[in-house]
Amino acid sequence: MTTSRVATRLQPFGATIFTEMSLLARQHGAVNLGQGFPDFDGPVFVKDAGIRAIRDGHGQYSRMFGVPDLNAAIAGRFKRDTGLDVDPDSEITVTCGCTEAIAATMIGLLNAGDEVVLIEPYYDSYPATVAMAGGTVRSVTLRPPAFALDVAALRAAVTPKTRCVLLNTPHNPTGHVFTRSELEGVAQVCREHDLICISDEVYERLVFEGEHISIATLPGMRARTITLSSLGKTYSLTGWKIGWAIAPPDLTAAVRAAHQFITFCASTPLQVAAIEALGSGDDYDRAFLAEYRHRRAIMVDGLQESGFEVFVPQGTYFIMCDHARFGFPDDLSFAKYLAIEIGVAGIPPGSFYQRREDGRSLIRFAFCKKEETLRAAIDRMKRLPAGKV
Repeated sequence: MTTSRVATRLQPFGATIFTEMSLLARQHGAVNLGQGFPDFDGPVFVKDAGIRAIRDGHGQYSRMFGVPDLNAAIAGRFKRDTGLDVDPDSEITVTCGCTEAIAATMIGLLNAGDEVVLIEPYYDSYPATVAMAGGTVRSVTLRPPAFALDVAALRAAVTPKTRCVLLNTPHNPTGHVFTRSELEGVAQVCREHDLICISDEVYERLVFEGEHISIATLPGMRARTITLSSLGKTYSLTGWKIGWAIAPPDLTAAVRAAHQFITFCASTPLQVAAIEALGSGDDYDRAFLAEYRHRRAIMVDGLQESGFEVFVPQGTYFIMCDHARFGFPDDLSFAKYLAIEIGVAGIPPGSFYQRREDGRSLIRFAFCKKEETLRAAIDRMKRLPAGKV
């Protein structure tokens, strides 16, 4: 019998649930509402900028921490959004998507045995990148229907070994937009225990209710926050993998210490094209949000008509639902039945928790799809019988 050659620290993670469900969708011809990427392409003006950049000869390595004009564009957009001035050269690092920014941040910051508090359910790269860095996960659970943060539970999760809190708002997969009160609670815990806050804000442009607030703007947080974001979600170009980390110079040094040896730099022509994307302005943002508000309404209505308890998201392009009325014992068995027998793929969110059973009655759908894709999925789900098992 061959033993696993995978490093012990990564063996618990296996293949991602996104890979498993996408494969199942292909095998059974299911409408794929699983992985969070659009089934349509990004705006023409950004794609044209990428083509021009390739033709204009931007084919070599860029500066390790980003094309200068892109760093300046990111700083300008951050200033408009938050009111905070950041230095493009010493406080911004362009990465291969936000996922690389997360990994570079963990590897650059953590020493063996350091703890990171994750707010679950979470994006599944979070615990894996903590493991890559030799760290340990502590978790705080958001629970339906509101998925609000229990600040007392966050405080209780902190120990003398805790180094960071990883925050994600708007929150994937629940769609919760953290309130100012919740963020002030997180900030207070960080200040009390001298913690670094890693704030993943990739869905910052997708807020339907509430207000997106960057925690770096709160008192005492600018100096201890690494703000992460990316191009992919806002411009429907997830495959371009252009992300960034914004942090004061001492924390930026940690990110870059790892980034330079992970990828060195992101794709140069796509960085050049990203400059034009970030200059698109408010008209683009308003149209983008209106389109997603329409998609959200289609999905919420359709899922409710199909019998799900729907937790309407305040932000992101994901919807969490309770599938308990259909009688399945857990999230994975329901997701497999849905893909194989009904022809719709969603994501069983158990792997987004430290204890898989915390997600057993839930399923996540992505609505970053064409309207006809969403309606096709809803038509199929209306065939779901109550009390299947």
